[in-house]
Parts: sequence; structure tokens; C-alpha cells
Amino acid sequence: MKRTMASMRTLLLALILVLALGTLVACNDSDTPEATTGTETTASADPITIGIIQIVEHPALDAAREGFIAGMADAGFIDGENVIFDYQNAQGDHNTLSTIADRFVSRDVDMVLAIATPSAQAIAARTTTIPILGTAITSYERAELVYSNEEPGGNITGTTDMNPVADQLQLMVNLVPDVQTVGLIYSSQEANSVYQIEIAKKALEEMGLDYEERTVENTNEVQQAMASLVRSVDAIYIPTDNVLASAMAIVGDVANTAGVPTICGEANMVNSGGFATMGIDYYELGRKTAEMAVRVLNGADPGTMPIETVAGEQVTINEESLQLLGLTVPERYQGYIVAVEPAE
Repeated sequence: MKRTMASMRTLLLALILVLALGTLVACNDSDTPEATTGTETTASADPITIGIIQIVEHPALDAAREGFIAGMADAGFIDGENVIFDYQNAQGDHNTLSTIADRFVSRDVDMVLAIATPSAQAIAARTTTIPILGTAITSYERAELVYSNEEPGGNITGTTDMNPVADQLQLMVNLVPDVQTVGLIYSSQEANSVYQIEIAKKALEEMGLDYEERTVENTNEVQQAMASLVRSVDAIYIPTDNVLASAMAIVGDVANTAGVPTICGEANMVNSGGFATMGIDYYELGRKTAEMAVRVLNGADPGTMPIETVAGEQVTINEESLQLLGLTVPERYQGYIVAVEPAE
């Protein structure tokens, strides 16, 4: 009987030891998968996706996009590593803009960079939740993208390329002092262009100058409109218009052949065939937009972020156009004459 009781005690102790060891192993097994899962989540975290919607290719808009991507890289957002830039260009087609916007919304991208007013209007019409950063947009208020530049109030903010229209027209007078009638050419489909032309008309009236205008809807209409305009004006003013920017080689050829100088909205238009401008740097504008995008990705509310821009307008005069026009610019502008390399 004593041996039986002793055997039972021995068996009981053995069972307790086995249970204790099993519990310890179970705890260790439970800890291991948790640690492994955490490592896998970190290693396989998906990069964020930023959709880039651009109305058309031309140097100014391309520079803004390149500046944005460079600014994001400086902030640690490297394409193909922790961010994917889904770049889509509508090639001037507004229906294609709508298709691109629908694609971004259906894919539920993390952010959209909208380059130029039509691009921003297309994506803004389709989402009120995806953060939208705009750039190369003249007036967010006029385009009905925000409640105000100071307090956008929705899911949109960004940078403006609003140029100093009145100062550009004064530059025209300084460079072409005999001007009496100014030609205005722009796309009637672009709210940004219509707005700038309204400002230009008012400024010209205050300067005591006459004006004639021509409107186009696409690049196919530019040559005929220019050929008509150069016959009756002394100089031409072109705002930061995407259609005209895409056709500056045509504009420059017609204007320079006719001996009519063109004052443009920005430097890339001058480099592509225009005569002169006083404008901002679009690459730096893109970088400024990237700074704002990083703040949004870090939790800032775009609706509370005022519209921003870059300072320091720069005069640019196209040396080739200057020679073709046979003009001599005042000495104070000599340092702003640039040689433009022929397009490849």
C-alpha cells in the first residue's frame, strides 16, 4: 500500500512537470509567430501611390512635375521604393483627363498631383476625400477649386503660377516703346487664361493702349489665329496658356517672321520661340508643391493650408528672337538675354 501511494505521488509529480514544460513551450511558440509577423509586416509594407495628372506636355508643366518628384526625393520619398508615381498625361484631351481622374479614384490612390487648372478641375469633380495637390494653377478661386486661397476648406491645396500680368505688359512697353496695339491670344477653354486676359485688358486700358484678341480651342487653330493677329498689332501678349505653350514653335515662327514681338507668361514659352517675359521658375514651383505634399502625408489637413507660390520673377529675353526682330533692348536688360539651343 505504501509503495502504491509512493508510485502515485511519483506519477503525479511527473504529470505536473510535463504540464509545466508544455505550458512553457506553448508560450515560446506563441511569442515566435508574433515577432515574425511583425517583421513581415514591416518588410512588406506597400509604398504609397501618388497619381500625377497632367493636361499636356510642354516645358513649364514638365518642369513643375520634375521639381515635384525631386522635392519628394529630397524628403525621403523615393520612386519605386516607398512611393510610386503614377504619371498620366492627357495630351490636351479633356475627355482623357476625365478617364485618368476616374482611374485614380477607382484605384484609391493616396494623393493626386494635379498639374494645371484643367487637371485639377477633372480630379476635383470626382473626389472630396483623396488629398489633391495642385501646381501651375493661376487662380484656385476662379477655377472654383477652393473656398479661398487663405482657407481652401476642402481636400485641395497647392501652388499658384499666377504671373505679374501688369508688370509683363510694362516690360513689353519698355522693350518695344512704339507699341500702340497689343494682340491677345489664348484658349477660351482655359479658366486660367481667361482670367489673365481680363487682367491684361484692364492693364492695357490703364496704359492707354488698344488691343485685339483671338481665341483658340486647340493647337490646330494657332497658326491661322496668329497669321490673322500679326497683320494688325505691334506686339502680342500670351498668358500662361497650355494650348499656346504647346504651340510656341508655331507662334514664334509666325511672329518673328512678321516682325511682331511676343511677351509670354513664362520663361519656357520664351525658350520655345517667344521674345521675352518676366516670370517664375516652374521647377522651383514643383519643389514648393512637394514640401506641401510631405506635410499632408504627415497628417496636415489640405483644407487648412493656404495656397503658396515662389518668389523672385526673372526677366528672360530670347536672343534669337531679338535678332530676328531686329530690336535693340535697353542697357538695363542686356544681362537677361539668353541664347536658346535648337530643339532636338
